Amino acid sequence: MSQPLQGKVALVAGATRGAGRGIAVELGAAGATVYVTGRSTRVRRSEYDRPETIEDTADLVTGAGGHGIAVPTDHLDPAQVRSLVERVDGEQGRLDILVNDIWGGEKLFAWDTPVWEHDLDDGLRLLRLAVETHAITSHHALPLLLRRPGGLVVEMTDGTDDYNRDTYRVNFFYDLAKASVLRMAFSLGHELGPRGATAVALTPCWLRSEMMLDHYGVREDNWRDALEQVPHFAISESPRYVGRAVAALAADPEVSRFNGHSLSSGALAQEYGFTDLDGSRPDAWRYLVEVQDPGKPADTTGYR
Repeated sequence: MSQPLQGKVALVAGATRGAGRGIAVELGAAGATVYVTGRSTRVRRSEYDRPETIEDTADLVTGAGGHGIAVPTDHLDPAQVRSLVERVDGEQGRLDILVNDIWGGEKLFAWDTPVWEHDLDDGLRLLRLAVETHAITSHHALPLLLRRPGGLVVEMTDGTDDYNRDTYRVNFFYDLAKASVLRMAFSLGHELGPRGATAVALTPCWLRSEMMLDHYGVREDNWRDALEQVPHFAISESPRYVGRAVAALAADPEVSRFNGHSLSSGALAQEYGFTDLDGSRPDAWRYLVEVQDPGKPADTTGYR
């Protein structure tokens, strides 16, 4: 099995579940040493109160062929993030890939609720988790990443720049959070590019995360059973799909051509030729624009 990232060191901030876990595992499959962080451990759960843990993610990374290292970290605490980066530096002396995937907002937003009616504490907490954590992590981790040329920073968000520019996303707080992360990648591109590194924003689409599968009462092996309830779920993708997108970017010697850009898993699958676990290549953002948003019947023909 090819391992193009053998010898590379990655930090996936927010790797407990969902896209972060999928990214960590695929970086491991490509041979990387992957530090995985989050607040849910085998000893203590976060307020999500879910069974997934960073130790489980680290084991999956190692099982995939890499080296997974779990480090419990609250990325809202600068001291904890500083300690994390110092550990990576002390143990590896390098950082090649930083994935800012921290989110934590699923239980904090209300759909189609205007800002004056939305719970203010929840909205501000969402912004802190989705935006402030990324800034804190970049502040402490980027000096180590810049020590060697060729570093990659991936800012994980929901929606491409084109889609979010013209589409109201859920509510004021959610919309602002996702737009902010897109802009982070743009800004980091300006700061990192001249220093030999690359920053991109990356989005999956309808992600079959653990929480989404639970919501529809299905598993990854029978997820299509949910289509009777939600036909457009047919365009969904596994977390490993966006993970393969990150691994492909990290292995690309010409990745700098994407510096500051907004990317999607589906578009990168066409660029690099990888597939989802089932061998398909869902192009979900094009599907949303051309099929789902106009109210057409669910039909993934030509989209996966």
